[in-house]
Amino acid sequence: MKVLNYKVMLKKEDEGGYTVTVPSLHGCVTYGETVEESMLMAREAIEGYIESLKEHGEQIPSDEGVLEYNLTISQNE
Repeated sequence: MKVLNYKVMLKKEDEGGYTVTVPSLHGCVTYGETVEESMLMAREAIEGYIESLKEHGEQIPSDEGVLEYNLTISQNE
């Protein structure tokens, strides 16, 4: 069994809950009311995405070799 790791991004929404995106899987987006639910939903979304790729004979992307940085940008108000 091959183990795949993916970075997920959670964005807190003004109306509550979190929008979850998976940068390495273009278009893989889900939502959860809590962080815990968001992570469960992300797992389900990733598994479904990968299953669809397999069914269509497409390559499965991974986060291997992906570097992550945060940039801070200052703006005058």
